[in-house]
Amino acid sequence: MPVGVGVLKEIQTGENRVALVPEVVAKLVQAGYEVRVEKGAGVGAYFPDELYEKAGAKIEADKRALLSRVDILLKVQPPLEAEIELIPEGKILIGLFFAHRDPERITQLKNKKIHRKI
Repeated sequence: MPVGVGVLKEIQTGENRVALVPEVVAKLVQAGYEVRVEKGAGVGAYFPDELYEKAGAKIEADKRALLSRVDILLKVQPPLEAEIELIPEGKILIGLFFAHRDPERITQLKNKKIHRKI
């Protein structure tokens, strides 16, 4: 079974970046990963869903479904409290974290047994 990689849509105001661009998606798919991208995740960075599909990603409209089907989650900004509640235990989360600015969020991730990568 291939390792699942999920790209979450950024929901913080003013954040237009996306954690993975279609060019890298194609490389991951070629390497045997299964990539799922939350619907609209790349729009703010001018990467429509169609480019991700052409690269081999599956587009997921349902965030809960995406979270349940992947092993590794990619996000630019730290997840908001409401997002953390949706992430199943044991997932690997890769993104930017500001532990010194928001220790409560890091504690919330730790308590859910989400493996964070900094």
